[in-house]
Amino acid sequence: MHRSAIAAALLLLTACEPVPQDPVRVRALVLSGNGSYVTQEVTLNTITDIIHMEGSVAKLIGGARIVLDSADPELQVPTLTEEGFANALIKSDGRPVTANWIEQDGVLWPADFHTWNLATTYYNFEKAREYFNTVGNIPQADFGKDPATVYYFADFTLKDSNPEPIKDNALWFAPTQSFMVVPFDELQKAPLAINSGVMAHEYSHMIFNLKVYGSRRLPPPITEWGAVGTSPGANLIKALDEGLADYHGYGVTCKSATGCDPRFLRTSFEDKLSNDRDLSKSDRCMDLGLRNSLQNSGLGTFSGQGLEYKLGSILASALYQAGESTGQREVLMRAIVSAYSDETANNPGLKQLISLVGSNQTDFNLTSVSAVFIKHVTDVPLKTALCNELIDHLQVPAADLVGPGLPCPAAAQGGNTCTRINP
Repeated sequence: MHRSAIAAALLLLTACEPVPQDPVRVRALVLSGNGSYVTQEVTLNTITDIIHMEGSVAKLIGGARIVLDSADPELQVPTLTEEGFANALIKSDGRPVTANWIEQDGVLWPADFHTWNLATTYYNFEKAREYFNTVGNIPQADFGKDPATVYYFADFTLKDSNPEPIKDNALWFAPTQSFMVVPFDELQKAPLAINSGVMAHEYSHMIFNLKVYGSRRLPPPITEWGAVGTSPGANLIKALDEGLADYHGYGVTCKSATGCDPRFLRTSFEDKLSNDRDLSKSDRCMDLGLRNSLQNSGLGTFSGQGLEYKLGSILASALYQAGESTGQREVLMRAIVSAYSDETANNPGLKQLISLVGSNQTDFNLTSVSAVFIKHVTDVPLKTALCNELIDHLQVPAADLVGPGLPCPAAAQGGNTCTRINP
């Protein structure tokens, strides 16, 4: 190995701005067939600055400090805009990261741990973008002209819940319209940034925010619906966001060399969490306690108990069963993304349903949301399978979805995996 990459780095550092390059071959950490991460040559197709890890898909920033504190005087301004809110949270803008490379036979090898992490992170963002572009059928123009901001090893604090910066996490944070990859501390398995399914899960949150919330930093279904004592609509949309993120995280693994992994969390988290979120488990069912919490709890209580993940996993599993049983996984994934926003008359997407519901969030419920997804599936066998799974696992009454003028075919009456609970 030698350091001829240094000359290239200096050229990049002295340029006025990054210049688009041909695809760059690098080594990254990629999951192998035996369940471990190994060094593998990959191609970064959208990178424009290989030293500062910036391209059309993502821009990685180090050293940022973000603090959300309800007592912060900067947040008390009555006329504070959403952008002003975001600016108040960012206490330090950070700076571009610096990757260190060693070049061998035209391939760049990371020279230190952080460069391995940075290379793999960027590669995983490329894979997530590619999935939503090709499988999700989202045009490149919809992603916007600016790359996603990724705060790498950010000092990120949610002061109301913990005065210490968050560790062992990766997340999409809507208020700043950015991703956070925070330092790891106690996490003993693979760092989250190198887990392609986890990063695709977070990227899915960005897509949900883009399509369903119109890239709002403070989405009204959360800030307005969630501000009242009982918030069934806010509870449900939080669960949808989590469940769909798991489903699309799974979808991205299906494009990898190792194939589909419904337990993609297993390489980074303990067995209990990965088992609880295993999409392939067919016995996930709405129960009376969860339904009562969904309908009668405030958002803080519902999320405080992690129930958005429990309900989200039921939804993700139902989608998994419908897509896999019919052999139409990608068709269903594409239909689900198309259901995020749809201006077509008489076929609203989730975004449009939110507008139609207005302040009456009780109309944003399991029946109306299921109908949105079902109406965006055109293939009759797949539509029937989806109806059966949603009726069964989410405990939606068949009579609400099957019949003249309703979205499900007459053949759909629900499965028999879950024991029916009282209406």
